[in-house]
Amino acid sequence: MIITEIKDRNEKLVAELVDVWERSVKATHLFLSEAEIAQIKTYVPQALGGVAHLMVGELNGKSVAFMGIEENKIEMLFIAPEERGKGLGRQLAEYAFAKFNVTEVCVNEQNPQAHGFYERMGFKVYKRTPLDEQGQPYPLLYMRREQN
Repeated sequence: MIITEIKDRNEKLVAELVDVWERSVKATHLFLSEAEIAQIKTYVPQALGGVAHLMVGELNGKSVAFMGIEENKIEMLFIAPEERGKGLGRQLAEYAFAKFNVTEVCVNEQNPQAHGFYERMGFKVYKRTPLDEQGQPYPLLYMRREQN
């Protein structure tokens, strides 16, 4: 996978990444309804445009993964469902550790795959909230990783 930090967040790229996001969320966020996914999807382009650092992972010229970083925190990391389990998430996380000294992430408690992935990457839960950042009843796990 080729990882590139994106400066030009053009409409075509954002549309590709929204598609990756939607397919990834449908495969991993089983606690969300179709209506909730559709509602959240309306905010994804803004999130992609506003995150300080946006990395895109490409395979054979196609965007298959992306990660957003703010300061020392992974704000978003999504992998196309057909590419999951192939080490792409690990590659993105290791890139974040090396280039941005990332030590924090927040995941939905109801997404055990993400929770497990970040634990395998060395993160540990230090806080839990019963509601997500929009006040919805989706508990969040705040995780921290010791710096090497």
